[in-house]
Amino acid sequence: MSLLPADHPQRVLLADEVHARPPQALRAPAHASHLAVLVDAADRSAERAQLERLCQALGQALPVVDADQVILESGALQIKWERHGEFSGYTVVAEADPSAPSDDGDADAASETGDARGRGGDAFEVTALSRLPEGWLEAVPGATVVAAHALVLPAPEPASAPELAGWFGPDATVIGAQVADGEACAYTDFRLHDDGCTRFVLLDHGLTPRRAGRVLQRLFEIEVYRMLALLALPLARQLSPRARRIEAELAELTAGIARDEGQDETLLRELTRLAAEIEQCLSSSQFRFGACRAYSELVDRRIDDLREERLPGLQTIRGFMARRFSPAVSTCASVSQRLHQLSERVAQASTLLATRVGIARERQNQALLASMDRRARLQLRLQQTVEGLSVAAIAYYATGLAGYLVKAAKAAGLPLNPDLAVGLLVPVLVLAVYLAVHRARKLVHRADDGH
Repeated sequence: MSLLPADHPQRVLLADEVHARPPQALRAPAHASHLAVLVDAADRSAERAQLERLCQALGQALPVVDADQVILESGALQIKWERHGEFSGYTVVAEADPSAPSDDGDADAASETGDARGRGGDAFEVTALSRLPEGWLEAVPGATVVAAHALVLPAPEPASAPELAGWFGPDATVIGAQVADGEACAYTDFRLHDDGCTRFVLLDHGLTPRRAGRVLQRLFEIEVYRMLALLALPLARQLSPRARRIEAELAELTAGIARDEGQDETLLRELTRLAAEIEQCLSSSQFRFGACRAYSELVDRRIDDLREERLPGLQTIRGFMARRFSPAVSTCASVSQRLHQLSERVAQASTLLATRVGIARERQNQALLASMDRRARLQLRLQQTVEGLSVAAIAYYATGLAGYLVKAAKAAGLPLNPDLAVGLLVPVLVLAVYLAVHRARKLVHRADDGH
């Protein structure tokens, strides 16, 4: 009975994460092969179906649905499949029987040429991949990024120059070092040979099976992560001329901003177009450039895990990567940084120009408001003039009406002087009309003010 509180839903998964993807234990002599394949999300179901066909061919249990790792064993053959973020890895190990006789049956002759330990030129003619069911490998969905063969041999001493020439060719530039605290020697040339595969040779001076598998896994991972990181290099080379063109256009537009030739609206439209183009470049490349950085860091960590010690006359894997791989990664990082800087520069120029356009518009608005104010004053004066004329006109018509009334009263027998009466009424009528118009204007103003 547990005395602990209820488990977090992800507790078991997180606890097992540090134990995921363990290396395959192997004993020398052995052949091993590794295949890394880029697989789209749409091909995952086809990939599982292909794994199921392999299990059926080997008489093994089917893999668990949504499993990230499958390990199959059939006699001396071990097969491990791993699903990663954007690729899948297949590792095949075929251990050899050290007590088996050589192919020609002449052990002495084989010892003289070195073939008894698989150290001759035909050491890679038979590989671990050739042990898979016929036609199965060609049907694996995806695009091959890495295909590598490894030869694991027991050896008390490092390889000689003739042995290296037999494994990698007489003109090959071999990279090698003592690894695993001097308990093994690793060799490669990082080249694709006629079979389309890279070659590795691991000479075991006394590794345990688990440690030998871990060293071999590190060698394979270095090659896989190196190639995946370099997938960004063609994109960097494609975007570099485009970035130079954008830089030239940005410099010209910035010079136009400095000249202040009154074309701010046109310049702002061009800057907006450049900003959209740069964002398109960033959106189409940043995943690949980010992956390049992550994979290159993994390459460095795997090299650290090897704990290399230099062998006389050979370049170490770290030295080779520093001279050949690191500059390519730096190129990708430079192009990525260049695009980000261009985006920032365009944003700054756009902000500067937008500010200047905004100030110009504010000035135009102020001038427009001043013009409207002048027009309003003129309209007020005109209105006041019209009001004065209106008072005079109304008073004139009112006086005429009053004259008719006075004349009618005189005709009725009232003792009135029409001219005198009308003359006396004119000031009264003018004042009354003025007061009426003034009151009407006040009422209109109060209605406009909300009173």
